[in-house]
Amino acid sequence: MTGPQLPLSASTLPAIREAMRNPTCAEAVGDRDITWSDHVVPGTGVVVTVLRPREPKAALFSIHGGGMVMDDRFADLPRLVALIEEFGFVAATVEYRLAPEHPHPAPLDDCYAGLVWFAAEVGLDRLVVAGGSAGGGLAAGCALLARDRGGPALAGQLLLCPMLDDRTAVDVPDAVWTREANDFGWRSLLAGQTSPYAAPARMTDLGGLPPAFVEVGGAEIFRDEDVAYAQRLARAGVPTELHVWAGAHHGFDRFAPDAEVTRAALAARSSWLRRLLGATGRG
Repeated sequence: MTGPQLPLSASTLPAIREAMRNPTCAEAVGDRDITWSDHVVPGTGVVVTVLRPREPKAALFSIHGGGMVMDDRFADLPRLVALIEEFGFVAATVEYRLAPEHPHPAPLDDCYAGLVWFAAEVGLDRLVVAGGSAGGGLAAGCALLARDRGGPALAGQLLLCPMLDDRTAVDVPDAVWTREANDFGWRSLLAGQTSPYAAPARMTDLGGLPPAFVEVGGAEIFRDEDVAYAQRLARAGVPTELHVWAGAHHGFDRFAPDAEVTRAALAARSSWLRRLLGATGRG
């Protein structure tokens, strides 16, 4: 996947969507001992692709990014396959409806329906919800919904450069995700609404949430809102790990996979997941 090459707007969005190319499951999995299958969540029409190793040990529910307006459930397959190999995750990736055609609550409703179905389907007691960028914001929203609706018990939330706050953004010259693109994404999603589930930074009570890993680049517009959210989680008593990678732009691990900062970030994520899953003492 490559970043948008045109300024993101209502007029350019169709062409940007059309130009995106993500790997298929066959391409991402290759000759690894991983199977995959598509499922439709009953009563919703939401499609979830599930990837299974031979011996599942934990579960990971992944939500793709794309500024709430683009991309699809295959965008993070390389990341998922690597995590499946390392941790034995049975992983799911969800196809949610996109704004502006489907504003809030449609994207979050789709993600949460997929999460509830997946939790019941896999029956594992170590379930992590994860996402990057818009997917990170939707993952945080799912964690809030699970808490407030008595939904699936989550072991953790892996939030990578999450899109959390429609009110703030650092204005930095990031070529991957600009202030203008961010404003368009939020306007498309919210359509004049405000909601602490759509924009989790608006939630006043962050207590009772699962342990969180928050990662952000030091040179991207989500820096300050992600740092603030992690600090608020910690103050609310949520075990929280925060990493701000100096000089890194938005989505650096996908756009610069061989960079030293990417290797450091991947190692930090893996360390947190090992500690998180080991700390449960189950399975």
